[in-house]
Amino acid sequence: MTETLVFASAVDPIEPWRAALEALLPDVRVRTPDEIGPGDDVRYALVWKPPAGFFARHPGLRLVTILGAGADALVGRDDLPDVPITRLSDPEMARMMTHYVLFAVLRYARDIPAFEAAQRAGRWHYVHPREARGIRVGVLGLGELGGAAALELARQGFSVAGWSRTPKALPGVDCHAGPDALIPFLARSEILVVMLPLTPETRRLVGAAEIAALPRGAALINVSRGAVIDEAALVAALAAGHLGGATLDVFETEPLAAGHPLWGMESVLVTPHLASVAIPASAARQIAENIHRVRAGRAPEHRVDLTRGY
Repeated sequence: MTETLVFASAVDPIEPWRAALEALLPDVRVRTPDEIGPGDDVRYALVWKPPAGFFARHPGLRLVTILGAGADALVGRDDLPDVPITRLSDPEMARMMTHYVLFAVLRYARDIPAFEAAQRAGRWHYVHPREARGIRVGVLGLGELGGAAALELARQGFSVAGWSRTPKALPGVDCHAGPDALIPFLARSEILVVMLPLTPETRRLVGAAEIAALPRGAALINVSRGAVIDEAALVAALAAGHLGGATLDVFETEPLAAGHPLWGMESVLVTPHLASVAIPASAARQIAENIHRVRAGRAPEHRVDLTRGY
């Protein structure tokens, strides 16, 4: 019997997912909501921020997969079915995220923003390079993606510390855990990489006091969720010069509104939430495996707990 997977995303094109999933699951048809007909047996959903009431239209769902590593987009919905909800855990996504983080850290470590500013001014400007081991990088959040990024930064020779809610141990990374360790961790981070999931506990965790704890002139990189940082406090710290720069891939409201102060700050690099995206050719294997597991009555892998937000 042919089953249907409904695909709903405002940013991801369906065709690569349709090709990858239908090649692995010949008895599953991948459809957009507009393509669903009365004869479709909708058992699975692959979604990113679907519209209100979306899930109520598909009472036969047995599995929901989020098009990404974070679950916050589904927290608080009143139309979710009582079925397993999973997130993507794809090595290619982790690799892509690590590449972005490494690019952003290297950009600050090698003083590239200073050279960009000098070029705009037509000025030859020399800054002597520093050794990586003398540059203190902090990774805020040591989950699957944060841990991978911290390990790569340590492999590149940086002095890397990490902070997580519960204790972690990573080779070459000075690991800190718990609320009492947050401010001391921030105080030693001249480049801070924010990689926390968005939960009730992490919403605006990085506020004015936390930003003030960073060394003056520190750089901040956010590749997690915009609401983990108090955006107004971030803008104020950049304007005052306490923060020397920021690389921001995520924002409290996306797209970033026209006229937002962050657009006009020369010390800020804005990218449109693309540090890591799901790759159909690799991620489809995980989705197909979870469908096989659900069909066999087994629990899917990478299940999320929406009460925790991850």
